[in-house]
Amino acid sequence: MSLADEIFIRNCRDILDNGVWDTDREVRPRWEDGASAHTVKKFGIVNRYDLSREFPILTLRRTYWKTALDELLWIWQKKSSNIRDLRGHIWDEWADENGSIGKAYGYQLGVKSRYPEGDMDQVDRVLWQLKNDPASRRIMTNMYNFADLSEMALYPCAYSMTFNVSGNTLNAILNQRSQDMLTANNWNVVQYALLVHMLAQVSGLQAGELVHVIADAHIYDRHIPAVEKIIQNEPRQAPKLIIDTSVTDFYAFTRDSFGLEGYEYSEFSEKIPVAI
Repeated sequence: MSLADEIFIRNCRDILDNGVWDTDREVRPRWEDGASAHTVKKFGIVNRYDLSREFPILTLRRTYWKTALDELLWIWQKKSSNIRDLRGHIWDEWADENGSIGKAYGYQLGVKSRYPEGDMDQVDRVLWQLKNDPASRRIMTNMYNFADLSEMALYPCAYSMTFNVSGNTLNAILNQRSQDMLTANNWNVVQYALLVHMLAQVSGLQAGELVHVIADAHIYDRHIPAVEKIIQNEPRQAPKLIIDTSVTDFYAFTRDSFGLEGYEYSEFSEKIPVAI
Protein backbone atom coordinates (compact mmCIF):
# COMPACT_ATOMS: atom_id res chain seq x y z
CA MET A 1 0.00 0.00 0.00
CA SER A 2 1.14 3.57 -0.67
CA LEU A 3 2.48 5.25 2.45
CA ALA A 4 0.85 8.48 1.27
CA ASP A 5 -2.52 6.70 1.42
CA GLU A 6 -1.84 5.43 4.94
CA ILE A 7 -0.89 8.90 6.14
CA PHE A 8 -3.91 10.54 4.49
CA ILE A 9 -6.34 8.02 5.99
CA ARG A 10 -4.78 8.40 9.44
CA ASN A 11 -4.86 12.22 9.28
CA CYS A 12 -8.46 12.42 8.05
CA ARG A 13 -9.72 9.83 10.53
CA ASP A 14 -8.04 11.71 13.39
CA ILE A 15 -9.54 15.04 12.28
CA LEU A 16 -13.04 13.59 11.87
CA ASP A 17 -12.98 11.65 15.15
CA ASN A 18 -10.99 13.98 17.40
CA GLY A 19 -10.96 17.38 15.71
CA VAL A 20 -12.29 20.72 16.95
CA TRP A 21 -15.13 22.51 15.11
CA ASP A 22 -15.17 26.26 14.47
CA THR A 23 -18.96 26.52 14.22
CA ASP A 24 -19.02 28.76 17.31
CA ARG A 25 -17.02 31.46 15.48
CA GLU A 26 -17.32 33.81 12.53
CA VAL A 27 -15.12 32.53 9.68
CA ARG A 28 -13.75 34.19 6.55
CA PRO A 29 -14.32 31.43 3.91
CA ARG A 30 -17.66 31.22 2.12
CA TRP A 31 -19.33 28.69 -0.15
CA GLU A 32 -20.55 29.71 -3.58
CA ASP A 33 -24.06 30.25 -2.17
CA GLY A 34 -22.71 32.65 0.47
CA ALA A 35 -22.98 30.29 3.44
CA SER A 36 -20.14 30.20 5.96
CA ALA A 37 -17.64 27.43 5.24
CA HIS A 38 -16.92 25.88 8.63
CA THR A 39 -14.27 23.29 9.37
CA VAL A 40 -13.25 20.59 11.81
CA LYS A 41 -9.50 20.69 12.45
CA LYS A 42 -6.43 19.35 14.20
CA PHE A 43 -3.52 21.55 15.16
CA GLY A 44 0.10 20.69 14.47
CA ILE A 45 0.13 17.65 12.20
CA VAL A 46 3.58 16.43 11.15
CA ASN A 47 3.98 13.89 8.32
CA ARG A 48 7.20 12.32 7.06
CA TYR A 49 7.66 10.99 3.52
CA ASP A 50 10.78 9.02 2.59
CA LEU A 51 11.26 9.93 -1.06
CA SER A 52 13.95 7.29 -1.46
CA ARG A 53 11.29 4.62 -0.85
CA GLU A 54 8.34 5.82 -2.90
CA PHE A 55 6.71 8.79 -4.58
CA PRO A 56 4.02 10.07 -2.15
CA ILE A 57 0.96 10.34 -4.36
CA LEU A 58 -2.53 9.18 -3.35
CA THR A 59 -4.05 6.12 -4.97
CA LEU A 60 -7.27 6.49 -2.95
CA ARG A 61 -8.27 8.97 -5.64
CA ARG A 62 -6.51 10.61 -8.52
CA THR A 63 -4.15 13.51 -7.90
CA TYR A 64 -3.70 15.57 -11.07
CA TRP A 65 0.03 15.69 -10.55
CA LYS A 66 0.96 17.28 -13.87
CA THR A 67 -1.25 20.28 -13.06
CA ALA A 68 0.30 20.41 -9.60
CA LEU A 69 3.72 20.40 -11.27
CA ASP A 70 2.65 23.24 -13.56
CA GLU A 71 1.83 25.37 -10.53
CA LEU A 72 5.13 24.49 -8.86
CA LEU A 73 7.09 25.51 -11.95
CA TRP A 74 5.04 28.73 -12.20
CA ILE A 75 6.07 29.64 -8.64
CA TRP A 76 9.63 28.28 -8.40
CA GLN A 77 10.90 28.60 -11.98
CA LYS A 78 8.96 31.46 -13.52
CA LYS A 79 8.62 33.19 -10.14
CA SER A 80 5.41 34.64 -11.45
CA SER A 81 2.30 35.88 -9.71
CA ASN A 82 0.30 36.35 -12.90
CA ILE A 83 -2.08 33.60 -13.95
CA ARG A 84 -1.42 34.35 -17.62
CA ASP A 85 1.92 32.59 -17.07
CA LEU A 86 0.20 29.56 -15.54
CA ARG A 87 -1.12 26.58 -17.42
CA GLY A 88 -4.51 25.84 -15.86
CA HIS A 89 -7.13 27.84 -13.98
CA ILE A 90 -6.66 27.02 -10.30
CA TRP A 91 -5.87 30.64 -9.40
CA ASP A 92 -8.57 32.33 -11.50
CA GLU A 93 -10.79 33.15 -8.49
CA TRP A 94 -8.07 35.25 -6.86
CA ALA A 95 -6.65 37.13 -9.87
CA ASP A 96 -7.46 40.73 -10.75
CA GLU A 97 -8.45 42.01 -14.19
CA ASN A 98 -4.80 41.93 -15.26
CA GLY A 99 -4.30 38.36 -14.14
CA SER A 100 -2.23 39.27 -11.09
CA ILE A 101 -2.51 37.75 -7.60
CA GLY A 102 -0.34 40.54 -6.22
CA LYS A 103 2.95 40.20 -4.39
CA ALA A 104 2.35 36.55 -3.57
CA TYR A 105 4.10 33.22 -4.06
CA GLY A 106 6.38 33.47 -7.12
CA TYR A 107 6.82 37.22 -6.69
CA GLN A 108 8.36 36.66 -3.26
CA LEU A 109 10.78 33.99 -4.50
CA GLY A 110 11.94 36.30 -7.29
CA VAL A 111 12.91 39.29 -5.14
CA LYS A 112 16.69 39.64 -5.12
CA SER A 113 18.78 40.22 -2.01
CA ARG A 114 22.45 41.08 -1.67
CA TYR A 115 24.90 38.43 -0.46
CA PRO A 116 28.72 38.36 -0.37
CA GLU A 117 28.54 36.09 -3.43
CA GLY A 118 26.35 38.53 -5.34
CA ASP A 119 22.69 39.49 -5.78
CA MET A 120 20.38 36.45 -5.80
CA ASP A 121 16.71 35.68 -5.40
CA GLN A 122 15.56 32.99 -2.97
CA VAL A 123 15.57 30.11 -5.46
CA ASP A 124 18.99 30.95 -6.87
CA ARG A 125 20.34 31.31 -3.34
CA VAL A 126 19.16 27.77 -2.48
CA LEU A 127 20.72 26.40 -5.67
CA TRP A 128 24.01 28.18 -4.89
CA GLN A 129 24.09 26.94 -1.29
CA LEU A 130 23.33 23.33 -2.20
CA LYS A 131 26.29 23.27 -4.57
CA ASN A 132 28.73 25.51 -2.71
CA ASP A 133 27.82 25.34 0.98
CA PRO A 134 25.78 22.14 1.57
CA ALA A 135 26.78 22.00 5.26
CA SER A 136 24.90 25.25 5.88
CA ARG A 137 21.93 25.19 8.23
CA ARG A 138 20.58 28.35 6.59
CA ILE A 139 19.27 26.93 3.31
CA MET A 140 15.73 28.27 3.43
CA THR A 141 12.99 30.10 1.54
CA ASN A 142 10.09 32.13 2.93
CA MET A 143 7.12 33.60 1.06
CA TYR A 144 5.38 35.04 4.13
CA ASN A 145 6.65 38.61 3.86
CA PHE A 146 4.62 40.67 6.35
CA ALA A 147 5.40 43.94 4.57
CA ASP A 148 3.68 42.67 1.42
CA LEU A 149 0.69 40.78 2.87
CA SER A 150 -1.71 43.66 2.16
CA GLU A 151 -0.79 43.42 -1.53
CA MET A 152 -1.41 39.66 -1.83
CA ALA A 153 -4.67 38.25 -3.13
CA LEU A 154 -4.20 35.32 -0.74
CA TYR A 155 -1.71 34.89 2.08
CA PRO A 156 0.68 32.00 1.30
CA CYS A 157 -0.50 28.67 2.75
CA ALA A 158 2.60 26.60 2.04
CA TYR A 159 4.97 29.40 2.93
CA SER A 160 8.47 28.15 3.76
CA MET A 161 10.99 25.45 2.95
CA THR A 162 14.04 24.44 4.98
CA PHE A 163 16.61 22.29 3.20
CA ASN A 164 19.23 20.13 4.91
CA VAL A 165 21.99 18.05 3.36
CA SER A 166 22.98 14.98 5.36
CA GLY A 167 25.79 13.07 3.70
CA ASN A 168 24.72 12.86 0.06
CA THR A 169 21.01 13.19 0.85
CA LEU A 170 18.79 16.24 0.50
CA ASN A 171 16.02 16.47 3.09
CA ALA A 172 13.44 19.23 3.43
CA ILE A 173 10.75 20.61 5.71
CA LEU A 174 7.63 22.18 4.21
CA ASN A 175 5.84 24.52 6.60
CA GLN A 176 2.17 25.19 5.98
CA ARG A 177 -0.04 27.50 8.02
CA SER A 178 -3.33 26.09 6.68
CA GLN A 179 -4.34 22.96 4.79
CA ASP A 180 -7.63 21.99 3.16
CA MET A 181 -7.13 18.25 3.49
CA LEU A 182 -9.46 17.14 0.71
CA THR A 183 -8.57 19.54 -2.09
CA ALA A 184 -4.96 20.46 -1.35
CA ASN A 185 -3.15 18.04 0.96
CA ASN A 186 -1.74 15.55 -1.52
CA TRP A 187 -1.46 18.28 -4.14
CA ASN A 188 1.11 20.09 -1.98
CA VAL A 189 2.88 16.89 -0.95
CA VAL A 190 3.32 15.90 -4.60
CA GLN A 191 4.55 19.38 -5.53
CA TYR A 192 7.21 19.60 -2.88
CA ALA A 193 8.28 15.99 -3.31
CA LEU A 194 8.93 16.86 -6.96
CA LEU A 195 10.80 20.00 -5.90
CA VAL A 196 13.11 18.00 -3.61
CA HIS A 197 13.81 15.55 -6.43
CA MET A 198 14.56 18.41 -8.82
CA LEU A 199 16.88 20.25 -6.46
CA ALA A 200 18.65 17.03 -5.48
CA GLN A 201 19.29 16.03 -9.07
CA VAL A 202 20.80 19.35 -10.18
CA SER A 203 22.92 19.49 -7.01
CA GLY A 204 24.38 16.00 -7.34
CA LEU A 205 22.43 14.71 -4.33
CA GLN A 206 19.87 12.00 -3.59
CA ALA A 207 16.31 12.87 -2.55
CA GLY A 208 15.68 11.93 1.08
CA GLU A 209 12.91 12.90 3.48
CA LEU A 210 10.16 15.45 3.01
CA VAL A 211 8.71 16.51 6.36
CA HIS A 212 5.34 18.26 6.08
CA VAL A 213 4.36 20.44 9.05
CA ILE A 214 0.75 21.67 9.02
CA ALA A 215 -0.40 24.18 11.64
CA ASP A 216 -4.16 24.03 10.90
CA ALA A 217 -5.16 20.80 9.12
CA HIS A 218 -8.88 20.96 8.43
CA ILE A 219 -11.80 19.37 6.63
CA TYR A 220 -14.66 21.60 5.49
CA ASP A 221 -18.19 20.73 6.56
CA ARG A 222 -19.40 20.10 3.00
CA HIS A 223 -16.34 17.91 2.27
CA ILE A 224 -17.01 15.33 4.97
CA PRO A 225 -19.13 12.92 2.85
CA ALA A 226 -16.46 12.89 0.14
CA VAL A 227 -13.66 12.34 2.64
CA GLU A 228 -15.55 9.50 4.33
CA LYS A 229 -16.05 7.86 0.95
CA ILE A 230 -12.47 8.30 -0.26
CA ILE A 231 -10.79 6.88 2.84
CA GLN A 232 -12.85 3.71 2.46
CA ASN A 233 -11.18 3.00 -0.89
CA GLU A 234 -8.59 0.25 -1.08
CA PRO A 235 -5.05 1.71 -1.25
CA ARG A 236 -2.80 0.50 -4.06
CA GLN A 237 0.92 0.37 -4.62
CA ALA A 238 2.71 3.68 -5.08
CA PRO A 239 3.86 4.38 -8.66
CA LYS A 240 7.48 4.87 -9.68
CA LEU A 241 8.65 8.40 -10.43
CA ILE A 242 10.57 8.72 -13.69
CA ILE A 243 12.84 11.77 -14.13
CA ASP A 244 14.87 12.85 -17.14
CA THR A 245 18.33 12.38 -15.62
CA SER A 246 19.96 14.45 -18.35
CA VAL A 247 18.61 17.66 -16.79
CA THR A 248 21.33 19.40 -14.76
CA ASP A 249 19.89 22.94 -14.74
CA PHE A 250 16.93 23.56 -12.42
CA TYR A 251 15.41 25.98 -14.95
CA ALA A 252 15.55 23.35 -17.71
CA PHE A 253 12.96 21.08 -16.08
CA THR A 254 9.58 21.01 -17.82
CA ARG A 255 6.35 19.11 -17.21
CA ASP A 256 7.65 16.58 -19.74
CA SER A 257 10.76 15.88 -17.65
CA PHE A 258 8.68 13.64 -15.37
CA GLY A 259 6.53 10.57 -15.61
CA LEU A 260 4.78 8.14 -13.28
CA GLU A 261 5.06 4.44 -14.01
CA GLY A 262 2.21 2.26 -12.77
CA TYR A 263 -0.02 5.00 -11.35
CA GLU A 264 -3.33 3.31 -10.55
CA TYR A 265 -6.04 4.95 -8.47
CA SER A 266 -9.68 4.64 -7.41
CA GLU A 267 -12.12 6.63 -9.51
CA PHE A 268 -13.83 9.59 -7.84
CA SER A 269 -15.96 11.75 -10.09
CA GLU A 270 -18.07 13.72 -7.60
CA LYS A 271 -17.83 17.51 -7.81
CA ILE A 272 -15.99 18.96 -4.82
CA PRO A 273 -17.09 22.45 -3.75
CA VAL A 274 -14.32 24.94 -3.04
CA ALA A 275 -14.55 27.50 -0.26
CA ILE A 276 -13.34 30.99 -1.18
